[in-house]
Amino acid sequence: MINKVITDAIVLNFEEIRRRSILLWSGMAPELYNWRPDVKAFSCIEMIRHVLETEHIYHLIVKIRGNPPEDFVSPWKDRLFSDLKNELEFAEPFKNNFYETIRGVTIEDLNSIEIVRKDKRTRTLGDFLNRCAYHEATHAGQFLSYFRTLGIDRPNIWD
Repeated sequence: MINKVITDAIVLNFEEIRRRSILLWSGMAPELYNWRPDVKAFSCIEMIRHVLETEHIYHLIVKIRGNPPEDFVSPWKDRLFSDLKNELEFAEPFKNNFYETIRGVTIEDLNSIEIVRKDKRTRTLGDFLNRCAYHEATHAGQFLSYFRTLGIDRPNIWD
């Protein structure tokens, strides 16, 4: 029972971050999807794709407990950028699989499984999952700054 409570809380955190991301992303007019603050920055649609694709990569890292293999090919490779609805629909099954994996771990797993990534610090599964959630939250803040830079109203993600 305690395992379910803990893993449900972890998934709830991921879901809440995604809910707020979708509020943000939905507030960006489609004609601004390709806008970027400078040539080195993600465009709006690229940032959305990056968040969704990276979640899938994080899931793979959790499953194999380390870096994806050198020959890994992302399901997003060669996929044309479209709109928010299509990006979310494509990512949905990958997100759901990740959440099911999280629901299947135990408290012991969170503390004992090590995620070993080349050129990165080894972390416990629990620490790694927190960092996965933090990744999306960080990009939400970045997306908020895009709204501010463009001088357009920012969606209220605080309720």
